[in-house]
Amino acid sequence: MSDRRMSEERPLIASGRSRRRKLVNRLAEAAATLAALTAVAVLALLVGSVFAKGYRALNLDFFTKGPAAFGQAGGGIAPALVGSLVLVGIAAAVALPVGVLIALYVSEFAPPRVGRTVRVVLDVLNGFPSIVIGVFVFALLVVDRRQSGLAGSFALGVIMLPLVARAAMEVLELVPGALRDASTALGVPKWRTTLSIVLPAATGGILTGTTLAVARAAGETAPLLFTSSIASSFVTWNPKQTLASIPVTIFEYSESPDPALHRQAWAAAFVLIAFVLVTSLLARALLDRSRRRLGSG
Repeated sequence: MSDRRMSEERPLIASGRSRRRKLVNRLAEAAATLAALTAVAVLALLVGSVFAKGYRALNLDFFTKGPAAFGQAGGGIAPALVGSLVLVGIAAAVALPVGVLIALYVSEFAPPRVGRTVRVVLDVLNGFPSIVIGVFVFALLVVDRRQSGLAGSFALGVIMLPLVARAAMEVLELVPGALRDASTALGVPKWRTTLSIVLPAATGGILTGTTLAVARAAGETAPLLFTSSIASSFVTWNPKQTLASIPVTIFEYSESPDPALHRQAWAAAFVLIAFVLVTSLLARALLDRSRRRLGSG
């Protein structure tokens, strides 16, 4: 009798557990969806708020002219745009090859113990506060000299280096080992295999890491306050001189008592946000393309 009762209760127990699992699953999905929507809403609120406060200053003069005199209307941030382009460009030109070489050494040639040590060092460097890097570069290149675009680019390059190197390491590990083995079986030297087969296969992921590093460096303010903040109001492409930059300009304009400069600070912040969003989307597209290529290979 008891066996018959237990056999009748088992389907009920199983059905109850199934309903409970489905309920928990739906609650988890709802919580995850709510979290994602919250993140998107915060981003939209941030971008919309900045645009609403700065759109009046967005015009052609804003991108093509230098700062106006205090109390006068008009003017723009052309020196800061050019300065940021030069600063980030030089930093990327230094950080990209050095970071890729570090990644190639760690992934393809270094002993495991050395590779682990280099990874830890890069992770620690990536976690350094940017103001600490700014103070370091200030003591190294600015004290007893003067501020310059080269010093600012060096500081940004130090920030970008671990990002580029770690991203390149991750994508190099995704390259199928069969490509290396096939090249080795044909008698190709390891260095040539690395340069001719492994590196081209990982190009998309490396560009992704570089794009993200550029997006971060473009928004850094603290290192530039120590290395390239006392700039003129004229457009210059000479990195030996002190160069203006968008982050420092936003900081200075936000501290000004002039309401017109406040609007330009908000407009410059919107330009910087738009740049970061575009580069992030570009990095995502490059990463997806690189994964598809490596997966098909």
